[in-house]
Amino acid sequence: MDLQNPSRRDLFAATGRGLLAASSAACLAQAAATPATAAEAKDERRGHQRLSLKRLHTWEAMRYGMFIHFGMSTFVGQELPDGKTPPIAYAPDRLDVDQWISVARDAGMQYAVLTAKHVAGHCLWPSKHTQYTVANSSNTADVCEQFVKACEKRGVRAGFYYCSWDNHNRFGSRTMSDPGVTWQGWSWKQYNFADAEAKEPPDSTSQAFPYTTSVYQNFQTAQVRELLTQYGPIAEVWIDIPGVLGRSYRTFHYHDIARLQPEAVIMMNSGISTGETYDVDYAWPSDLIAIERRVPPGTGHATWRTIEGKEYYMPGEVCDPIGKHWFFVPDDVPRPDNELAEQFEQCRARNVNFLLDVPPDKHGLIPDIHVQALKRLRANVKL
Repeated sequence: MDLQNPSRRDLFAATGRGLLAASSAACLAQAAATPATAAEAKDERRGHQRLSLKRLHTWEAMRYGMFIHFGMSTFVGQELPDGKTPPIAYAPDRLDVDQWISVARDAGMQYAVLTAKHVAGHCLWPSKHTQYTVANSSNTADVCEQFVKACEKRGVRAGFYYCSWDNHNRFGSRTMSDPGVTWQGWSWKQYNFADAEAKEPPDSTSQAFPYTTSVYQNFQTAQVRELLTQYGPIAEVWIDIPGVLGRSYRTFHYHDIARLQPEAVIMMNSGISTGETYDVDYAWPSDLIAIERRVPPGTGHATWRTIEGKEYYMPGEVCDPIGKHWFFVPDDVPRPDNELAEQFEQCRARNVNFLLDVPPDKHGLIPDIHVQALKRLRANVKL
């Protein structure tokens, strides 16, 4: 199927696959509720999560990782580009992925997560499903491949981030970049068609909500499968803006990821919060609870959660930039040493992992000012 120019026949086929995925998801969700081993079945606190407590505790033990935001946004100077910038604009002239991971290792980080595709839709690997990739850019290096190899070489566990908000590869989807689109007031629950039928059609000033089409969802499945089958073991798969995927496809997607990388911890980003509450309609299923730009309450992160009548063990992960911005901005200096150290200590004391974003610059290097801040942080927290 040509995902750049799908035919009418392709669209019907994609819709059929979407319905099949929804049906399969229900079966897979039932299977996920079965304890992994007989020994764990005897433990009342094993929970209904997919991964064993041992595997999740291993992930928790890593504690500290590097988030790496790098891509088209680095070169256009916008976190949320419109997806219209030509791929040639991506042009790192001194790209050194080994340097990124060396910095992470030397900072005491145990894992790293790379933005394989962000809002711009530009891919850091030569995907077969779109022309908007490094293959058609000024620097054609497969960054995802180099990233995984660098991690393997230095004993750092590799993770991939993939954004469901895509301003370039639309396939009929509506994104938050479109005029009038908002999340405000949207509960992410199933739309009530019976109620809508009795109402007047909305006018042009009404609120509109973001969504993805079944064709886009097939595109996302195909791309994530590339990432999870071409580069070796992946420790964490980070799916951003999962609410636009809908519960049915998201459930299928979660289990498809788990099928390809069964040992990977899967994050469906639940967004900016302290992690005390969890929006099932927006982010479930997930192995982790995201705590973006916040820290858990002083009482600590509650790992045991009851979701739809079942108990799950869900570790937390704080993510925050080293400065103010996720992607490189020339004047964005690291936050004060005491602030970074305090956040690190809060994460350690409150039982969550800390995924600190350290963005490479337009050359493709982590700036020395960030490297030195990380060295001081490691010394300050005695890591």
